[in-house]
Parts: sequence; C-alpha cells; structure tokens
Amino acid sequence: MVGIYIGSTAARAGKNLVCMALGLALRQTGRNVGFMKPPGTLPRTVDEQTGDEDALLVQEVLGLSAPPEVLTPVIMPGNIRAAALSGGNALERVASAYGALSRGHDTMLVGGAGAFLTTGKARGVDGPSVVRRLDLKVLLVERYAHGIDYDAILYAKELLGDALAGVLCNDVPESYLRDAEEVLVPFLAERGVPVLGIVPNDPLLNAIKVSELAHRPGGRMVSGTARASRIVDGFLIGTMQVENFMAHFRRHANCATIVGGDRTDLQLVALEGQCPCLVLTGNIPPDEIIRARSEALGVPVIVVREDTYAVARKMEEILNSQKLRELVKIRRGADLVAHALDLARLTAQLGIQ
Repeated sequence: MVGIYIGSTAARAGKNLVCMALGLALRQTGRNVGFMKPPGTLPRTVDEQTGDEDALLVQEVLGLSAPPEVLTPVIMPGNIRAAALSGGNALERVASAYGALSRGHDTMLVGGAGAFLTTGKARGVDGPSVVRRLDLKVLLVERYAHGIDYDAILYAKELLGDALAGVLCNDVPESYLRDAEEVLVPFLAERGVPVLGIVPNDPLLNAIKVSELAHRPGGRMVSGTARASRIVDGFLIGTMQVENFMAHFRRHANCATIVGGDRTDLQLVALEGQCPCLVLTGNIPPDEIIRARSEALGVPVIVVREDTYAVARKMEEILNSQKLRELVKIRRGADLVAHALDLARLTAQLGIQ
C-alpha cells in the first residue's frame, strides 16, 4: 500500500483540489484510492460527529464514505484555550484512523491542512510528524504568490530527503510561465526536487457569486437581485476620471466595480458596460437613475458601509480565499491539474507500477 501526503509550505495553495484531481486520476488507472485529512481546521458536524468541511467535500468527490471523526481524527480549534485543553495523543489517533481507512485500498491520499511545517505543531500533527509516523511520500503544492517560494521548497527537501516525491506549481500566471519553465524547474532539479507540473492560472477557480459577495463584506443588495447568481472573478476600483476608467473597464469584463456611492458618473459607465456587479461604498444608496438602469440591465448593485479602499482590501482577501464548492469549478480545476501533472513520473516516484 502506497501513501502520499499532499501538503504545501503555505496555506491556501490548492491542496484539496489536487487531492480530488489526483484521486480521480489514480482511480482511472485502476488504483483503489482512499483518503483522509489528519488535522482539520474547518469544523462541520454531520450526524452528531464533527469532521472537517474540506475533507468531507473531497471525500464526496472521490465517492468515499468514512465517518467524519475517522476521516479527520484531529480538529484544530481556533481558540487557544480550547487547543490547550484538547487531550490525548493526537498523532496516535491519526495513525489509528489511517490504519482503519487504508484497509481495502492500495493507495492512500493524506490531505494536509494549512502550512506543511507549522500547522498542527502544537498537537504533534504537523506535516513532517504525520509523514514520518505514517511513512508517507510527499507531494508539495506551491501556489504562485509574486513568485514560487523556492527557499521554502528547499527547506522542505532538507527535512524530507527522498520522501519528497516532487512539487506541483499551482495558479501560475502567464507572465511567470517562462521563468518557471526555463529557470525554476532546472534550478530545483539540480537540487534534487522534481517539478511534476505547472498548473496555469484560471480566474474561474477564484470566482465568487454576486450573492455571496454581498454577504461576505457585510453589504446588502439593493437592486438587480434577479441576477444574483452572476460570477465575479476580480474587481476594479473606480476612483479615476471617466475617460480613463472607460478604457480600463473594457479590459476587465468579469470584474465587480467598487466605486463611491456619490460617483454616479462612474456607476453609469460600469452599468452600461455590463459589469457583473456594482459595489457602492460609504453606505450611500444608488439614486433612482442608477437603480432603474440596474434593474433594466440586470446588474446587481450592492451597498456597503466602508470606504472604497477598505472594501477593496476585503474583496482581495475574499477572492484569494475562495474555496472550491460549485461542481463546475471542481471539474474545471480537476481537469487543469490532471492535464498539468506528470502522473507517470509521480507514480514512478511512489513506486507504483
């Protein structure tokens, strides 16, 4: 039986997506794949048992049905007092659950939580501890964030040695692809770290429905509610002259427009340009002209209390942390990973025929 830990040196790298894609790909090769997530950070109760929300989603996609408390035997509470009171040997609970879940499977995927080196350290279930205890190989998923953190990758290699099967670079923008292929890949290869794939950026995977966008920053939708299911994959800040804003706006078709509630001129430009959503700041509701055009064109208008730049910061956090939930995003993401990942090379590293 082969076990592989899917981790990342930083949080929000796309580990759950890779678990789904890799599990589905391995099943297509005839492997009997199991899954678990040792520590979880998003508690969810199902039938009076508490598990991890992300782990339950991955399990559902892979067609598995382990009880939540076995699937994720350790839940990491955000409250430090609760964490301090959590008793028992967490690592041994993980090992026991892994033994139970691996029966009948020839391949086990173990999904990491947060950052590989640190998340779960207080309970003894950080990435390196789990990998050593369960004798796993590791696939690191590294998401682009102004570059790929090769220092963190090399530190992980130093800790893991031959247990590091390779790295999958995720969410890489087109502007960085050439550097990744011509510089990063050979740089890491010279240091014994194979790059097993480069997943290109796809805005759909970080997209969010307008209805959720209204809820997350504490806003309220005041018109255009019939189109609340429209998708937003970015945002524009409307603080410039109308002429400049028009030129900028045309290049960003699926972006919400964040603009002061008193800038009726920019609001009209965004509406007539069929922006997917208009976010008015300063708790200023739209005037009757804007409201009427919003309803006529089917463009939702959201009103929020905070100023434009505070809302923009929140919007960036929301889009960066957006989880895969909708089936269309799961399918798209799984296809992207499957296409980019060198599965033959990975299975060779794992010793799978």
